[in-house]
Amino acid sequence: MTTAHAPAWEVRLLDLPSGLLEIFTMGAGHPLVLLPSLGRGQEDFDGIAPLLVAGGLRLVRPEPRGIGRSDPLRAGSTLHDMAADVIAAMEAERTGPAIVAGHAAGNWVARIVTHTRPDLVAGCAMLAAVTGTTVVPEISAAIAGSFDTDLPAAERLEHLRRGYFAPGNDASVWLEGWHKDVALAQRAARSATTDRAWLRAAENRPLLYIAAAEDAIAAPPSEGELREALGPHVTRVVIERAGHALLPEQPEATAAALIGFARTLFSAA
Repeated sequence: MTTAHAPAWEVRLLDLPSGLLEIFTMGAGHPLVLLPSLGRGQEDFDGIAPLLVAGGLRLVRPEPRGIGRSDPLRAGSTLHDMAADVIAAMEAERTGPAIVAGHAAGNWVARIVTHTRPDLVAGCAMLAAVTGTTVVPEISAAIAGSFDTDLPAAERLEHLRRGYFAPGNDASVWLEGWHKDVALAQRAARSATTDRAWLRAAENRPLLYIAAAEDAIAAPPSEGELREALGPHVTRVVIERAGHALLPEQPEATAAALIGFARTLFSAA
C-alpha cells in the first residue's frame, strides 16, 4: 500500500455482518471516498493519494472484498451489497457528505451509494467509466484476459494494451495487482443487479465525469450524451494521453480534476 512519498495513513477493520472490511484513511479536510476498478485494490490510488492529500482532502479507502484483510464477497451478492460496505465505511469514519469516486467498474458502486444515500454524498465522480453496465464483447474479452493471471504474461500484456492503456504508455505496470477471484465475484454481482434506477445518480447530486481521451472501454461521451445518460448535473473533464487505466497514466491530471471538483463543491456548501 505504500509509496516512497505517501502520507501516513491509518488502518482499521470493520466487523460487519458481511464479514471483515479493511479501510485505509489518510489526510485531513474534505472527505473523498475512493473505489478501485474491477478486480483491483486500493493500491491503484497510491500514486495519486499524496497529491489528493496535499490538495486538502481526507481519503477514505475501503479495500474491496477478497483483497487484503477484507473478507471475500459472498455468493449471491449484488452491487448493492458492495455499496453497503462503502456506506458502512463512511458511517464508521463519520465522513458526513463526501465525494464518492469510482474508477472504471468502481463507478457502479459509487453511483449506487449516491442514489441510495444522498445524505452521505456531496458529489459523485466517475473515472474512465462506462455510463451503462455492459461493454462490447471484444473489449470484454480484453478485460477478462487482463485479469486472468493463469495466462502467460505476454498474452496478458497484449490484453492490457488493447483494453486499458493509451498507445505508447507502459501497460506492464498493470501486470501485477490483479485478483482474478475478486474480478469474477464482482462480475457476478454486476450480473445479479437487475435494477437500473441508480444509473442516473446525477439526478440528485453533482457528478464529475473524468474521461480518458484514448479509452477503448469507455470512449469519451459528449457532454450532451452524458446529460442524457446520467442527468443534468454533470461536469466533464477529458484527460489526454490516457486509456481506461488512467491512474498510472496521468496521476497529476486525475488528481487535479478531483481536487478542483472538491473545491467547487465544498466552497459552495
